[in-house]
Amino acid sequence: MNIKRILEPVIIKTLNEVQKSVIIYGSRQVGKTTLANELMGVLGGKPLVLNGDQRGAWWEALTSRELPKIKLLVSGYDVLLVDEAQRIPEIGLSLKIIIDNFRELKVIVTGSSSLDLASKISEPLTGRAYTYKLWPISTGELGQFKTPFELGEELEERLIFGSYPRIFSIESFEGKIEYLRNLLDANLYKDLLEFGDIRNSVKIRDLLKLLAFQIGSQVSLTELASALELSRVTVDRYIDLLEKSFIIFRLGGFSRNLRKEVSKMDKIYFYDLGVRNVLIDNLKPLKDRNDRGQLWENFLVVERIKKLGYAGEIYSHYYWRLSSGAEFDLVEEKGGKLTGFEFKSSQRTVRAPKSWLETYTGSDFQVINRDNWLEFVK
Repeated sequence: MNIKRILEPVIIKTLNEVQKSVIIYGSRQVGKTTLANELMGVLGGKPLVLNGDQRGAWWEALTSRELPKIKLLVSGYDVLLVDEAQRIPEIGLSLKIIIDNFRELKVIVTGSSSLDLASKISEPLTGRAYTYKLWPISTGELGQFKTPFELGEELEERLIFGSYPRIFSIESFEGKIEYLRNLLDANLYKDLLEFGDIRNSVKIRDLLKLLAFQIGSQVSLTELASALELSRVTVDRYIDLLEKSFIIFRLGGFSRNLRKEVSKMDKIYFYDLGVRNVLIDNLKPLKDRNDRGQLWENFLVVERIKKLGYAGEIYSHYYWRLSSGAEFDLVEEKGGKLTGFEFKSSQRTVRAPKSWLETYTGSDFQVINRDNWLEFVK
């Protein structure tokens, strides 16, 4: 199934009107290469495709950073795609030479991990390239060809099997599980272990399993370290690497005016629930699960991130909790305004905590449930 990505027209406009070079970050299998190929088809002209996973005769010329050699490589082309660029040594410096000396050449760079790529590219390409993040398929992207009814009918599938592009083309239950396990083992760990200098993959997997059981809850690094028999510093580093590999992300606590606001520990969510569920070997239907609320919360948070990110919105996200137990699953600060969101898989009504309304005057409050979830994420 070829699902049109929301970023495609955005990046086309950037390349044609604003900036000749773009960087697309995202985990492996998220559809970066497919998107890049679609972009090249729309842009037209003669393309040059270089894949960091597959060395060729071009490798020496590109990594030499010598203008005459690079000129022989790229001359005569209209579009340059450097796929999986994090595997090419000092790629940022090579791209800087290309962008500065071949002004009409459109350059598309993809990277499945920001572990190595960001540090090599960010400084050399400051002001020279726009950066975009590509996530697993979003509700907004599915909504381009599915009705609201169909999206609701298929919601359970997404809560169980996630939203990686390939998953939508696999029909059998066993096939979906096999794909997710292979995705985790052969792809998502690949850059993490190579560029993060992680030698103990068992500890990474154990850490991910512990985090998978705690989505929607505050996470104690000290407790994780004790359970894994690692130092707290090591656990924190591993979590940072997992974030940079686009597997998980953290949500910090919101705290401004009240001493009783709890904010020292982060919540951690998964960018894809299929990955999360296969980690804990639980792909049962929702009726047979005791983590339905956790799945619903993770799904809504990450889908909101996709929606706002693709729209180019400037925002900040937190959770909010008082020591008394009053809480919001998500606090969104956007356009100078605060909104607290409570996620409920049922339709029951919830009132905003009095302490929130009194402390943050002018803020909004919404309950997101099965009746209004599409407005929140699409």
